[in-house]
Amino acid sequence: MKRFHSLSEVRNELAAGTTSCRQLVEYYLGNIERQQHLNAFLEVWPDEALAQADAVDAKLAAGTAGPLAGMVIGLKDVLAYAGHSLQSSSRMLDGFKSLFTGTAVQRLLDADAILIGRQNCDEFAMGGSNESSFFGPARNAADPERVPGGSSGGSAVAVQADMCLASIGSDTGGSVRQPAAFCGVIGFKPTYSRISRYGLVAFASSFDQIGPITRSVQDAALLLEVMAGPDGMDSTASQREVPAYSQQLTPAAHYRIGYIADAIDNEGLNPEIKSALETQLDILRGQGHVVEAVDFPYLDFMIPTYYILTTAEASSNLGRFDGVKYGYRAADATDLESLYKKSRSQGFGAEVQRRILLGTFVLSANYYDAYYTKAQRVRRLIKDKTDELLRQFDFLVLPTTPTTAFKIGEKQDPVSMYLADIFTVQASLAGVPAISVPIGEDSAGLPIGLQVMAGAFREADLLAFAGVLTEEVVA
Repeated sequence: MKRFHSLSEVRNELAAGTTSCRQLVEYYLGNIERQQHLNAFLEVWPDEALAQADAVDAKLAAGTAGPLAGMVIGLKDVLAYAGHSLQSSSRMLDGFKSLFTGTAVQRLLDADAILIGRQNCDEFAMGGSNESSFFGPARNAADPERVPGGSSGGSAVAVQADMCLASIGSDTGGSVRQPAAFCGVIGFKPTYSRISRYGLVAFASSFDQIGPITRSVQDAALLLEVMAGPDGMDSTASQREVPAYSQQLTPAAHYRIGYIADAIDNEGLNPEIKSALETQLDILRGQGHVVEAVDFPYLDFMIPTYYILTTAEASSNLGRFDGVKYGYRAADATDLESLYKKSRSQGFGAEVQRRILLGTFVLSANYYDAYYTKAQRVRRLIKDKTDELLRQFDFLVLPTTPTTAFKIGEKQDPVSMYLADIFTVQASLAGVPAISVPIGEDSAGLPIGLQVMAGAFREADLLAFAGVLTEEVVA
């Protein structure tokens, strides 16, 4: 079977009778089996996926199939699916099975998507390389000695290596966009609140957002269209009406595009990435778009602001994992206090412990105002400046990552790992939508990603412009 680029290609073959959903699932199961060395999937559901495929084939024959019929999807191991393991790639949730299905996942099922398995990620979505997973790192299909990015690393590899047509990940500070860039696929983070977080294991609640990883912009638009919308189970979910994103991919003839000069001239930016971005900007100018440099004075403040706030929220959110109610419980505990201490120290990995400790510190009485309160004020400055620029320009363009995929074990220093998020955290701090699209490869054949941000709830415009960048549509 050939490699499909989009659901529309799949649907054409389904309509022609040249393939079936069952054959699609068998094809992807074969690819997963042959590429186990990439460690993208933690668990595969072959019998269930084949049963879903048969049911969707019957609906297609009856003309009652949903909009995602024929789309085989993998789920990042932070999304609740009733009766299925949910471990957040952590020892802490060993043996835990979800008691309910999250809203986004249920909407996928209702639209006749076929769910094929649970995908590897950084532990509790904390990391930028997939190396903090209790199950070991996922590996980049372009070079298995290199990381796929994180925290949605397994999800990006699964799409990159043709183990499923799309994956659903989560993005806190770039966890969908950064691995998409490293793996040469599309990663999309919607506006904060656009998709319900009910059923998403919480890392940092004011940042977390579910997002798709795909090969085509059209599929990203369709998945957003299906998953977005109000939800009575999540009071932070937006009440705004959901547009037909997949039907609004016709771009404008001309856009005003700003590129953040400090990002492209950043001394830490790989020269080949800089060259690829400058080439893309020249192409956009040649197409008649206005492309101008803009100043963003807070670039150096974004990483410390992001990590102060997210670790504080993580410290609070992860307090529920105590060895008492569910998940890992230390066998050598002698009393309640030792149960807490031993279960958490044995159940959580080093990176999660580091972030809990940092978050607890910045929330402590003596340091709350010096760190947490100040970081909230800086977040407001970053949001206001980002919103101001997005009123002047249709889009802001910058690199997705400062480097291409690095080697497994290369970044042992936590600070150097955190700095890998320097270009992705802006959209998360401001709560605006952002997308990473592949724009080529470096001299070693490693993918390069370009990131675009738009104003809040302007996903339709952003996706249409992304289609121009990927040449799915012509401006």
